[in-house]
Amino acid sequence: MAFFSGFSFKRTHQVIVDAVIFGLSWIFAYLVRFEGIPTGPYTGYIGQMLLFLPVMILARILLNYAFSVYNIIWRYISIRDAFVILRATAPVTIGLTLLRFLAPSSLASLRVPISVIVIEFLLVLLGAGSARAVRRLTFEDYAQGKLQNGAKDEIKNVLLIGAGDGGNAVIKELQQRSDLGMVVVGFVDDDPEKRGKSIQGVKVLGDTSRIPEFAQAFGVTEAIITIVNASSKDIRRIVEICQGAGLKVRIVPGIFEMLDDKVQITRVRQINIDDLLGRSVFNLAGHLPEVTKVYGGKRILVTGAGGSIGSELCRQLATMKPAEIVLLDKDENSIFEIDNDLRDHAETGVPIRPVIANIKNGDRLKLVFAKYRPEIVFHAAAHKHVPLMELNVSEAILNNVLGTINVVETAAAAGVERVIFISTDKAANPTSVMGATKKLGEIVVQNCAKRNGTKFSCVRFGNVLGSRGSAVPLFRRQIERGGPVTVTHPEMRRYFMSIAEAVHLIIQSGTLGEKGEIFVLDMGEPIRIIDMVKSLIRLSGQREEDIEIRYVGIRPGEKLYEEILIDEERTRSTKFEKVFIAPPMENSNGKAMRYIQDILNAAGEGDAEKIVAILSDMGIGFHREDRA
Repeated sequence: MAFFSGFSFKRTHQVIVDAVIFGLSWIFAYLVRFEGIPTGPYTGYIGQMLLFLPVMILARILLNYAFSVYNIIWRYISIRDAFVILRATAPVTIGLTLLRFLAPSSLASLRVPISVIVIEFLLVLLGAGSARAVRRLTFEDYAQGKLQNGAKDEIKNVLLIGAGDGGNAVIKELQQRSDLGMVVVGFVDDDPEKRGKSIQGVKVLGDTSRIPEFAQAFGVTEAIITIVNASSKDIRRIVEICQGAGLKVRIVPGIFEMLDDKVQITRVRQINIDDLLGRSVFNLAGHLPEVTKVYGGKRILVTGAGGSIGSELCRQLATMKPAEIVLLDKDENSIFEIDNDLRDHAETGVPIRPVIANIKNGDRLKLVFAKYRPEIVFHAAAHKHVPLMELNVSEAILNNVLGTINVVETAAAAGVERVIFISTDKAANPTSVMGATKKLGEIVVQNCAKRNGTKFSCVRFGNVLGSRGSAVPLFRRQIERGGPVTVTHPEMRRYFMSIAEAVHLIIQSGTLGEKGEIFVLDMGEPIRIIDMVKSLIRLSGQREEDIEIRYVGIRPGEKLYEEILIDEERTRSTKFEKVFIAPPMENSNGKAMRYIQDILNAAGEGDAEKIVAILSDMGIGFHREDRA
């Protein structure tokens, strides 16, 4: 058995094994049919058996080559590969059957009995499949035995948390990867129906509350969360249990990281802040086909393509097979990075067009639209840092308002089919200049939507984890330096979502817009910034008491609590479970539009005080937050 496990099955070895199986299957089919060697009136069938024997072996081997059966690695044989073997086996059997019924009487010796044909077909399938299955099973036993007989300090006993599809994929790969030094002692799953059952020969031991018990009983040092669609709430609970048991915890990627729907051990990674705060259960597969239909084959332009949201938009859109993607940004380094990233993953075959341009330059935009003729535009370019825009008021107006006017008007004039404007939760009753500029951007979009046939929509959402404007990178750097970590206020709360999920919801929302509707995303429950900081400290391997947390006060333009995005009494649901339509904009939109030119003039003159005064008079809800 050990010899069979360690034996190298090259293609020549596979052919030899198959030749033996094919020959024996043909002979045994006759022996079964005639209950031994044909005798008496059936003696003639011995000649038929010997006549066909070399033909059957050669024909089946050639068909195996034709159907790429010998490209299958035996120790990784799967159910899918079994169907390849079936397809390679069927033609000879069909040929024999046709010959049996269509051969003339003068060729009666070529008419093989139907029972022999059927028995031989079944024996070939059973023999070829079994040889490969035995090879896989013995290899796995050999690998596990080799691993368990190795040095004890090289072996890691592992618990898999989640006995579903993700767990099944991970255990199959681990059983074939002795080089990883990981022995799975069991599954843990909260579904009572699964307890006591086995997956790939590994037992479901119990629920997650018993993780410390299993860790001690089996000497477990690591746990892997294999629940692909686990929510942040569940992950936080499981991580706390595992950390309490002294286990290292890793996780399979979230559903938004796996648009190809493949779970692999090589993708298992460390827990990050997105997992603890930004993951939610989501029906991606259910809506992906209809969303892809809208963007497939279209020429798409993304402004701000080098930013956190813009670059992820480009990555996800590339999987939907558009005709081309135009990457527009004023920052050449950012465009260089996303351009290279998309080309490094060029299996989609989507043409990528990098363009360096500033949305404040309307004439430049007209040239870009005339050259590339985009059919769909995602407008993600914006200044987003709240405190910085309080110090650079004029630039905030010129980039976020004038830039949006340029993009929207140019797109409408060029006959673009859809324009999706990326807004923010800070546009609701804005207390910051940045939030006010995004509110004005929404008004500009809705005003243009009334005047032409282009479909417009706005998408509001809260903070995304890991973006350039996020505090997470700053907190990480402060933790790496040993502190202090600076937090504005102990009760500061924000809505959070992972970049990947936010972008997919933006893409979904873009398929719904008609006349400038404002779509808001369900961001879940608001999270205290201090709780996020404590989670980051623990993820870094530090103890909370080892890192000083220093409160520095709320910065200009910031709110203590962000506005509630989803108001059950006022918002309307859509066919996408996390996308809602906000109530109609106030009747003061017309008043705001009358002030647009005045505020652009003030920005051109660099008059920050006048800009703030105009914002206060525009009727857009702009007010300064009381920080007393």
